[in-house]
Amino acid sequence: MRIRATVAAVSGALALSALAVPAAQADGTTPSKADSFKAAQAAHQAASGKTAFTGEDAADTGTPYALDAKFSGVKINNGKPIVVGPTAKVTVPVTFTVTHAADVDLNAADTELDVLIYRGSYDSPDNFLLGDDWPSCTSASATVSNCKGTVDIYPSEELTNADATTFKALGYIIDWNDVDPMADDIDWSKVGYTEGDALATTRLQRLSQLTVNASPEPVTKGKTLTVTGRLTRANWDSNTYTGYAGVYAQLQFRKKGSTTYSTVKSVKTTSTGGLSTTVKASVDGYYRYSFVGTTTAPAVKAAGDFVDVR
Repeated sequence: MRIRATVAAVSGALALSALAVPAAQADGTTPSKADSFKAAQAAHQAASGKTAFTGEDAADTGTPYALDAKFSGVKINNGKPIVVGPTAKVTVPVTFTVTHAADVDLNAADTELDVLIYRGSYDSPDNFLLGDDWPSCTSASATVSNCKGTVDIYPSEELTNADATTFKALGYIIDWNDVDPMADDIDWSKVGYTEGDALATTRLQRLSQLTVNASPEPVTKGKTLTVTGRLTRANWDSNTYTGYAGVYAQLQFRKKGSTTYSTVKSVKTTSTGGLSTTVKASVDGYYRYSFVGTTTAPAVKAAGDFVDVR
């Protein structure tokens, strides 16, 4: 893992002070990743002809030169939604390619490269998520490098329920060229910079859980069975599972000896995620609830509950 210098010179550059660095990234191991993102934002502002500082008397000068490098083939979590529970860390794979000039060394000590995901605007994101470690790049040729990294998500420290939405991938490379990023003033004209915004999108989803219980067991043929259950999903505001209200789950049945479930009826969840319906008992078999998923919660199926019909 490459440890980069903390970019103190840009710590006040933009409105990121409202975003806390995750505890796992603020324990002294890799705190500079968030600061590096701030540096990328400052370089972005400078390259746009705007001041890189807000409300500070800074002596920054110049405009970063365009670094001859371009991102492509960015894939977050192998193209699948990112499903996160209420507390457990989730590590998401990130792969991408950088095509660059032969004299651009992505592994140089004074070169910073990262791909992260964020929602909201680039200059003032509502949230951004980083990896614990820096991406590693392997040269496929003198001008092409294949890179891989991670986005490491700590729901207890980083997420709220509002984050169950679409995030965009941002890639950036800063070549400091021996310029001290901690200096009181920075001559941006000596710094190389490139970025790629909206390189890919990914969706964060709140992990779903589903239960089922059919009773009475055993049951007399022709009598009524009551099938209950509960659909819950991760709540990132409280870091627990809470009921998913007002959505439908399908009650399904599989006859003993069969491998296929068929849908019996659709049942709407209550305000606490509860499910309940009745059916007539006919033959031995398994009952389960199945939830097809929504944009904020993935599909889930309960394990079948066997009912002995006598």
